[in-house]
Amino acid sequence: MAKVVVIYSGGMDSFTVLHHALAHGHEVYALSFNYGQRHVKELEVAAQVCQQLNVNHKVVDITAINQLLAGSSLTSDIAIPEGHYEAQSMKSTVVPNRNMILLSLAIGYAVSLEAEAVYYGAHSGDHFIYPDCRPEFVEKMNEVSLIANYEPVRIEVPYLHQDKAAILADGISMSLDYSQTWTCYNGRDKACGKCGACVERLEAFAANHQVDPLPYE
Repeated sequence: MAKVVVIYSGGMDSFTVLHHALAHGHEVYALSFNYGQRHVKELEVAAQVCQQLNVNHKVVDITAINQLLAGSSLTSDIAIPEGHYEAQSMKSTVVPNRNMILLSLAIGYAVSLEAEAVYYGAHSGDHFIYPDCRPEFVEKMNEVSLIANYEPVRIEVPYLHQDKAAILADGISMSLDYSQTWTCYNGRDKACGKCGACVERLEAFAANHQVDPLPYE
């Protein structure tokens, strides 16, 4: 049974990745980051899931990075755009260099644990807007991760070439409960149903002929 680190936001993609790693018999160490995101509610959901699964879970506060990073509607006082991910307006949700930062920290954690891989939930639906979810980014980060330490750590992205509907389909095949996830970029009591994250999530459920168990405004 191999040790692996899973970057676990609490959203439906990383929730599925977490269970994917568990289903493959890995000893999973879940790692969540508080980077000052408005939807910090996702971290509460992540903690609850890991407690239920008895999975080792760390939540790391890296909000200090926002002294350096600015311009994202997820962390700054900028309105969250509404609509589909492929709209140009969604570029405001890019947090500068986020995944490189998170992966670097996760790789360091993996080395300290003597874990062999870091998993994260990038998928094809992210490719248009988010450069750090594209195959070429993953390929280069994996190359660096394999030589950055004495102990090589692989970067595993099981859904890199699949969209959110396919991720959900895999989760349904594992009988996962998606009421245990949070996707909305607005961290209110109910999901807004209008931001890019909500729109894509609802499209995934519709494509699988399922009803999203989350309450919506």
